[in-house]
Amino acid sequence: MKALRAALATVLCVAPASTGAQGGAACDACATACVVECRTVYEERQATCYRPVTETVYEERQVTRQVPVYETEVRERRYKVLKPVRETSVREERYCVQRPVYETRYRDCSYDRVRNVVETSYRDECYTVQRPVYETRERVERYLVQRPVCDTVMQPRTRTVMRPVTTFQTQVVDQGAFVDQVVTTPGSKSWPHLRWLPAQQTVNPQTGLVQTVRPGLSWVTNERPPTHQVQRVFRPNPVAVQTPVVSYVPQQVTDSVPVQVTRMVTEERERRVPVQVCRMVAEQRTRKVPVQTCRQVVERVERKVPVRVCRMVTEQRVRQVPVTTCRMVSEERVEPVEVRVCRLVDQTETVRVPKTVTRMEPVTYTYRVPRTVMVQRPVEAPACDVCG
Repeated sequence: MKALRAALATVLCVAPASTGAQGGAACDACATACVVECRTVYEERQATCYRPVTETVYEERQVTRQVPVYETEVRERRYKVLKPVRETSVREERYCVQRPVYETRYRDCSYDRVRNVVETSYRDECYTVQRPVYETRERVERYLVQRPVCDTVMQPRTRTVMRPVTTFQTQVVDQGAFVDQVVTTPGSKSWPHLRWLPAQQTVNPQTGLVQTVRPGLSWVTNERPPTHQVQRVFRPNPVAVQTPVVSYVPQQVTDSVPVQVTRMVTEERERRVPVQVCRMVAEQRTRKVPVQTCRQVVERVERKVPVRVCRMVTEQRVRQVPVTTCRMVSEERVEPVEVRVCRLVDQTETVRVPKTVTRMEPVTYTYRVPRTVMVQRPVEAPACDVCG
């Protein structure tokens, strides 16, 4: 195919010189040259295929079902009841009673009473008394005195000074620009359609045997050619740039400053201080002290106390006690009871049952068939001096 195209291009490009109708002759160098190009031409064709369409159809059916019907009936319920019957009778009961009998007796409660007799006597008591004697003396007292002395001293004083320091900081700056970029959009695929395919030979990938596919109709999908578009896109270009930064750094500075200092000088001094001294002198003295003596005297006190004594005497008595006896008598009763009864009744109804029906609907679509055509395109050549 390539050799055929090259031969056609050679035959068509070399054309003989044409003779002018107005009597002017053209040169062979200015003859019109043509170039053969291959172009793809799409032919539109129509095809008809069938697609399944699903519809829902409702079908009426007679359905018989049983419906519960509730009714109320009155029934008799018989039951037995135990009714109490009470009877009262009298019986004799003998019991013993303790009756108190009180008597008065005398009890001897004589006791001994102890009486204190106080007697007072005097006795001599010797004791020592400390008598104070005051004397005045002088003593030497030493004390310290603080005398102020002023001196001038050079004292270092530290202060903080802010000094500027220039440093370079690296910053990233975007120096990008807009660039043209080609974006390719893939072609879309068409719906599958029926197409006649000739016989083909394929290789089974599992067994490696060559198989022949019979010609016939087959579902084929056409894919449109991709589309190319030029878009303007910003392309970033980060560049590191050194930027000077001025910052203030604290710095310690020491200066000597004259300071007047007052210091205290200690001096020792003496003075005489009168001191009054008190000393105790012991003296012996005698005094009379009263002494009380207590002695106990025992006396007999006679006392008769009357005591009331209670003794219990047993007596037997008789009394009439009523006794109630309860016996249960069985009795039958009848009570009406309402009972709800459920019975099933047949009921016929018409029901619409959905049913799915599938039918084939013809669809006509248009598809394009590519075809390669050889086209001649003239090529303009520069004119020579003779033709010009």
